[in-house]
Amino acid sequence: MTDGKLLSFVQKLTHLIEQNPSEEIIFVEGKALLKNLISVDDWLPEEFTKPHPQHYQQYLLYADPLDRFSVVSFVWGPGQKTPVHNHTVWGMVGQLRGEEKGTHYHQQPDGSYQAGTIVISSPGHVDTVSPNSHDIHEVANNHHDQTSISIHVYGANIGKVERTTYNPDTGLEKKFTSGYANTAAPKL
Repeated sequence: MTDGKLLSFVQKLTHLIEQNPSEEIIFVEGKALLKNLISVDDWLPEEFTKPHPQHYQQYLLYADPLDRFSVVSFVWGPGQKTPVHNHTVWGMVGQLRGEEKGTHYHQQPDGSYQAGTIVISSPGHVDTVSPNSHDIHEVANNHHDQTSISIHVYGANIGKVERTTYNPDTGLEKKFTSGYANTAAPKL
């Protein structure tokens, strides 16, 4: 990263996390840091912007050595989406390119999951997820003719966290660990 924007973001977020802040503070101060990172789209190396023809890509940009947080680029080909899933940790999603549609899901008394609030994220927008309030959602590229890219920051090394997908009709759960499309983080 020739201009050091990612490095600066990681350093500032590390200082914030070292203060052991509440999730509320992370979602205020960390969100401001992420908004600043994604405010100008000139820093993400091309190798972390490549879509896969069949499914979205998750590229590790940085993993804190103590697994306190990770920074990931999500690259969505035209029309691609996730299954309905959870995170188990706090997260912030900053839209860098294109547009994404996030749909929150809520469990019903019969075990199924009902779609709720839909958030359309354009470049510069930052959304949050949290097991304390709104952790289950589906995310899709809102464009059917172009790639969309978002920068995700999670309160753990998300590629190593066991999480769950949900069948919205039946509530059937399936465990997964996402990993990354690349095997090592780039040098800052």
